Amino acid sequence: MNFFFLLLFSLFFSQENFSQCGKIENSAFQVGEKLIFDISYGFITAGESIMEIPSTEILNDNMCFKISVEVKTNSSFDWFYKVRDSYLSYVDVDGIFSHKFEQHIKEGRYKRDFSATFNYTKKIAIISKKNIDIDKCIHDIISAFYFMRTLDFSNLKKNDVIHLKNFYKDSTYDLDVKFLGKEKIKIDIGEFNCIKIEPFVTEGGLFKNTGTITIWLSDDANKIPIKMSSKVVIGSIDAELKKYYGIKSELKSKLK
Repeated sequence: MNFFFLLLFSLFFSQENFSQCGKIENSAFQVGEKLIFDISYGFITAGESIMEIPSTEILNDNMCFKISVEVKTNSSFDWFYKVRDSYLSYVDVDGIFSHKFEQHIKEGRYKRDFSATFNYTKKIAIISKKNIDIDKCIHDIISAFYFMRTLDFSNLKKNDVIHLKNFYKDSTYDLDVKFLGKEKIKIDIGEFNCIKIEPFVTEGGLFKNTGTITIWLSDDANKIPIKMSSKVVIGSIDAELKKYYGIKSELKSKLK
């Protein structure tokens, strides 16, 4: 399993009806943002994850956010299931879509290294030296999550669905994200007003035909993930925010 990103989306998705890589208004995040999460398996604190935007870099003449995610289990949990995962995404500053994605997975005895580069001029995705035709701006699992943070949920009603497209391996599938309304939740660092969402992947993903992931975003301009929860075969995996730095706006959703 992708230990942390069981809590997020599937491998890739493209924005529906977004045939050109247009500009997206971003009031949610900036360079310098760093989010640290405790990951728990049931009642056990199993590890930690860090999501960070350390800099911007130019990639193929495109200004990109460099976004990294590191996931590792605690030494006390390693005997049960050792995880050392890292992800890196180069996300277009204007359009919030992916130009390049790297994934390095070490989970138990399982290892996987994966990279993808997206050339929108030639309309191809280069994956393991194989070219796949694309006609829309593509997201990886990191850029997808940060893109969701830029969306305006204020006009949605409970159970409204945001329709997206999931790009998996070499095909596209439907990906729907259900808005579950607003909810107040309490974690160790405080109480927050949150936006509650649930993604559904019909094909080509970890969550095929199920709604087992729940994500709580701060109900303010930042929309930072406060908590993420996913049911697995035995029990559940949860990630809760424990520290945050360099957020773009005041965290007005925090109540106490």
